[in-house]
Amino acid sequence: MSNIHFEFNHDWLQILSVPFMHNAFIAGLCIALAAGVMGYFTIARHSTFAAHALAHIGLPGATGAVLLGLPVSLGLGIFALGGALVIGALGKKASQREIATGTVLAFATGLGLFFSRMSSSASQQMQAILFGSILTITDDQVLGFAIFDILLLAVMAVVYRPLLFSSLDEQVAQAKGVPIGVMNVLFMAIMAGVITIAVPAVGTLLIFALVVTPAATANILTSTPLRSMVLSSVLCLISIWGGLVLSAMFPAPRASSSSPSRRFSGSSPKVLRRYVITEKKTNYSLRVISISRDDPQTIVKSNKMTGL
Repeated sequence: MSNIHFEFNHDWLQILSVPFMHNAFIAGLCIALAAGVMGYFTIARHSTFAAHALAHIGLPGATGAVLLGLPVSLGLGIFALGGALVIGALGKKASQREIATGTVLAFATGLGLFFSRMSSSASQQMQAILFGSILTITDDQVLGFAIFDILLLAVMAVVYRPLLFSSLDEQVAQAKGVPIGVMNVLFMAIMAGVITIAVPAVGTLLIFALVVTPAATANILTSTPLRSMVLSSVLCLISIWGGLVLSAMFPAPRASSSSPSRRFSGSSPKVLRRYVITEKKTNYSLRVISISRDDPQTIVKSNKMTGL
């Protein structure tokens, strides 16, 4: 541990100017907007466990899609949406949602691990699903994030009042004729969509923190729903953009000679010289740049992506 230390990267502005960092910043903006809006309703509806579970419910869909040769995001979205509909239909009250969520989560987790053991490709996708890779987000994915945010805001403009009413006081809302069951299913379906678009960038482990923590903080600092949503989105955006800037300013710590990590440099040494690639069973890759396992000193161009 004493041989590991962080160094300030004087070329961090050049790293922030490369195209894949631009995509990362735009993707972070879109994710922050969606997470901030849905985070408020997650806290108000006491559905933090359900939000956490939905990210993991999509795991068997992602690993199963790899087995079938389908897009990982497609399998993730189908299972997340299916789990959301089941939880929303079975859990009409908060206590019932907890039971339904736990049951679906246990089944989905076991199924996901089963699929991951059936194929080495599915097993290798586990890390990408759990942690994501915001630096490998493509232009098409950024466009998809933007379209989803537009649809999310359009839907929220239509159902905002009944969804807010049912979130703050479910019993009174039901007495006033608000369709509680429909609101439950709609909320869970929208949350499944947010998770599906965010997992390729931040992973299943971090999306829960982005949805819940900024929203909980905003609820303490503000007193109105709209202000809470705006502040939650801002806090989420600061977290994502701040992490990207800090990662450029203080790259991964340089390891000792006994570590399997290796440094590399490409055609732009000032930009890439401080990146650290850790040895794994598969070829090293970072979006369009990959390093062959047979010759780690050779950088070759590739369109292969290891992320989602």
